[in-house]
Amino acid sequence: MPHKLTPFDRIRIERLVWTLDQRLYDLPRSSRIAKRREVRANLLEAAADHGTGEALRRIGSSGALAREYLGAEYGDRPHHSWIAAAYFAASVPLLLNYVLSEAANAYGNGLAAAHGTGIFTWSGVSYLQSPLTYTVDPSGVSHTGGAWTPVVYVVLLAGTIACGRLWRLLPRPTRGRQTAAV
Repeated sequence: MPHKLTPFDRIRIERLVWTLDQRLYDLPRSSRIAKRREVRANLLEAAADHGTGEALRRIGSSGALAREYLGAEYGDRPHHSWIAAAYFAASVPLLLNYVLSEAANAYGNGLAAAHGTGIFTWSGVSYLQSPLTYTVDPSGVSHTGGAWTPVVYVVLLAGTIACGRLWRLLPRPTRGRQTAAV
């Protein structure tokens, strides 16, 4: 018996398709779009035949379906994640800049409170930033320096690769040579 789809049924189907799409962001764009269209078409057809509730129950959760699609695309082994790499690469510099600027401002405020005027040098946070030079005068405190050291760039690159598991993008070496059958 065919079921008539209501707008609410379509919203329920689109919700599952949208959450599936969000979980498939590690797939290439064209592959993700194809899977999204395929799932939507299958759900609409199944909903018309058996009802939306039954169709959604039979397909399962979007998380399980996404794991199956990702497993089919990349195999069962863990795969790389561009999203995780981007989050790490974007959030660590923001956090590091915040922490280093707060440390520099605190040191400058301490100099102004304790010494009054003069030129002072602070070595900065070890291994993370270059030395800072403070000029303290009655008009305020200013500082120069405090750039990231090469260690920060190495840690940022290594952390991005590690968080995103980007080494998994490298082709796997094959064992032995395969000969073509004649």
